[in-house]
This record gives sequence, C-alpha cells and structure tokens, in this order.
Amino acid sequence: MRPTASIGLSKTAATSEEFMPQEDRETLQRIVSTLVNKNDEIHNFIDMLNHTISNVQVNSSNAISELDEEFDGLYSVLHEMKGSMANTIQQEEARKIQALQDQLSQCSRALESSEELLELAVQSLDIKNPVELLEATRQIKDSVTVASAFRLSLKPKVSDSMTHMMVDFALEKRMLQAVKFLPVPKAPEIDVAACLVADNCITISWRMPEEDSRIDHFVLEYRKTNFDGLPRLKGEQRWELVDYIKATQYTLSGLKFDTKYMNLRVQACNKAVAGEYSDPVTLETKAFVFSLDSTSSHLNLKVEDNYVEWDPTGGKGQEKIKGKENKNRSNTASPKRSTNSPRALARGSRDRFAGESYTVLGDTAVESGQHYWEVRAQKDCKSYSVGVTYRNPGKFDQLGKTNSSWCIHINNWLQTTFSAKHNNKAKTLDIPVPDRIGVYCDFDGGQLSFYNASSKALLHTFRTKFTQPLLPGFMIWCGGLTVTTGLQVPSAVKTLQKSENGLGGSTSNLNNVA
Repeated sequence: MRPTASIGLSKTAATSEEFMPQEDRETLQRIVSTLVNKNDEIHNFIDMLNHTISNVQVNSSNAISELDEEFDGLYSVLHEMKGSMANTIQQEEARKIQALQDQLSQCSRALESSEELLELAVQSLDIKNPVELLEATRQIKDSVTVASAFRLSLKPKVSDSMTHMMVDFALEKRMLQAVKFLPVPKAPEIDVAACLVADNCITISWRMPEEDSRIDHFVLEYRKTNFDGLPRLKGEQRWELVDYIKATQYTLSGLKFDTKYMNLRVQACNKAVAGEYSDPVTLETKAFVFSLDSTSSHLNLKVEDNYVEWDPTGGKGQEKIKGKENKNRSNTASPKRSTNSPRALARGSRDRFAGESYTVLGDTAVESGQHYWEVRAQKDCKSYSVGVTYRNPGKFDQLGKTNSSWCIHINNWLQTTFSAKHNNKAKTLDIPVPDRIGVYCDFDGGQLSFYNASSKALLHTFRTKFTQPLLPGFMIWCGGLTVTTGLQVPSAVKTLQKSENGLGGSTSNLNNVA
C-alpha cells in the first residue's frame, strides 16, 4: 500500500507544479536567486576567515622572530658596552698603578740617599778636630740642601678611588621595564563623501579616528573588480600598492576603467609598525569598454584587440590561423557569455566587409548614456575614418556614405583633407588634424562630437536622433589605428557640452534624418 500512496503523492506534486501560478514560480525563483547569492557571500566570508586564521599564525610567528632579533640586538649592544666600559676601567687601573710605581721608585731612591747622609752625619760626630768637624758639617749641610728626600712630595699622585668608574643603571632598568609593544596605529577611516571619480582619476580622502603624532606615512592599496560587495579572495585581481603617502589624500591618475568598480583601502604606519587596513570602500568606475571585432572586419585589415592595421596581403595569413582554430573550436556557445549581451548582439552574424569598405567595428553597442573613446593614427597612415554606425551595415557600406553612419575622415594621400561625413555628404573642416581624436557619443541626447584629445578643442558635432544601437566604426587604408577605451567622459568635454553649440569647432546636421 505504501508504494501506491507514494506514487499518488508524486502525481499530486507533479500536477500541482504544472498548475503553479506564474507569480508563485517567479517568487520561488527570486528566493532561489537570493539564497544562491547569500550562500556565495557566506562561502566568500568563510574563505576570508580561513585566510585570516592563516595570516594570524604566520604574523604571530613573524612577530616572535622579530622580538628575538630585537632582544638579541639589545643583548649585543649591552655586551659591547660592558666590554668597552670594562676596558676603560682596566686602562684607568693601569694608569694609576703606573703613576704610583713611578712615585714609589722616586721615594726608594730618595730614601737610599737620605740613609747615606744620615750614616755620614753620625760618623762625623766622632771627629775631634774642630777644623775637620767644621768642614764635615759644611759638606753634609750642602748635601742635605740638595738631597731629593727634602724635595720629594709625600702625597700619592693618584688616589686609590675608582668611584668615577662606577655606573648606575637604575634609570635604564626602569626604562627597560617600561618597554611595551609599540602602539599599532589605528585603522584610518575613508571619507567616501570626499572621494571623487573623474577623468579616469580617483581621488581618495581619509582621516585618523584620533590624533596620532607618531604616524609617519600611509599606504594605499587598490584593485579592480566587477563585484560591488565585500572584497573577495577568489577570482580577484591582486592589490596594487602606493607607499609613503604623507598626506591624507591621494589621487590615482591615468587609470583605465575596464571593470565596473575599484576596491580601495588605506593603512597607517609609524616608524616601526603598520596598522590595520581601513574598511575597504568600493567606488564605481563606469566607462565604455570595447574591443575591435575581427570576425567581420575586412580581410585587408589585421585586427588585434584595440589595434587595426592595413594588411596588403589580404589577410591570407590570418585565414590560415583562423582555419586551424575553427577546426578545434566547439560549436557550443560559451556558458559565460549571454547571447543577449550588448557585445554578443553587436557581433550578431554579420558578413565580412568587402570591396573598398576597409572597415572594422567595435564589438559592443552603445544603447544609451554618454560615452567617450580615443583614436590615434600612425604618422604614415594614408586614409582613415572614425565614427559610429547602426548595428547592421552592408558589407560594402563605407562610414559616412550612408544615412546610418557618421564619421570624420582624414585623407593624407597627396594632400591632407579633413572632413565630416554623413549620408554621402561631406563638410570640410578647416582645422589641423590632431594626433589623437576623442569621440563623444550622447545617445539619448542625439549628439556625436569629435575632439582634439590632447587639447579637448571641439572639431565637429553631429546632431540627430539615434533610433538604433550604435557601434564604433573605423575605416583605414595604408597604416594603423590604436583605439583607447575604458575612458570616462573628460570634464573639459562635459564643460564644452554645456556651452551652446560648443566652442572652437563646427556643428552640422548633414541631412539630419537618422
């Protein structure tokens, strides 16, 4: 009977699952997602605790080793001092003994001479002849007058006291007895409100919880991450370090924002020891990041990540390599990449560009917001275009010659021409061609601007209404282009955007139908 009941219960459960309302299913899915995230956080915290336990053991062993070294050094200094001071006492002893022995020798000689005079004087008392007695008395008197015994000091030249060589370490003993572990600096507190992320720079500010005059410097550590929660031990980049910071503020400059966030933490150090790190903060480092899509680029272009170069061989070498790669490549899609991501959608299933459309596109689409990237051309580059296009251009389409692409074009063949192009119409730009070109795209505002990337001077602005996602586009003939991404919109560009029609450049619609 029990198996029958079990089968009946399973059928009931299956039936109830079939008729589970969609709202309940979504609720359960949210609960599952929440539990998975919470379990992941707990696993991460467990890893952190185990790592901390290991660090405590290692650091304790290091502390004991350093303590032994300090005391061994102290013993060595005391032993050296004892030897030096004992040697000084021995030298003083030798000096005094030598002085007393010299004085003793003088006394011995004086005594011997005095005893001879005494014996002569006693013998002279027996002389009966007055004349002889007078002569003897005169001679003895003269000898006594010059005798060393009467010029000799009968006071020791040095004393037997050695009290000036005594030491009293009572004060030093008290000082040693008062020696304690050097106070560890407290962890700084990062002032998140005062931190600033702008122009691919991060300015971080902090303060000490209380005044500490023994602080010598600070250490700043930072690392890139795609997680906005607590720092993780696994799957994270290593910490980068900036040492010997004297102020309580520091600016990291020239950063490439190719991750969503940046973890930062600060450590205070005195002359001997470093304190605990501050609680880490996570700052958002949002920027537009893309690579060049080699899968649909023209065969005459050699594409490597963010660099494209004209290849007169027609890409035959690349095709051989890619042919070998395709044989070893599975048709199964990577589980880590969603087919709905902007990058996957951007690639789609486009044909390669062909004919005279020497074009390569970015692999990530612009669908909203404000974005910025830069392009540098090789000095010997004969002709190139920089701009944007809708997602699915024809394989023979050229940038600026359709109503779905906008660009600026530089032609260095025979003579240099500089122009803005859209819908097969061109406007000559009577300004010098910069070494680096900055591209600013305000998708929602319908604006595409080009700048001198060094001076931030405006070169040209297209104004329209974008109705489809945009892809960065590049055309090149004879030469190479380097694309720099992961850049924030520069403050100077933001300021110029606030000015009416921009400053120092040109604005056009060029058939303002997108």
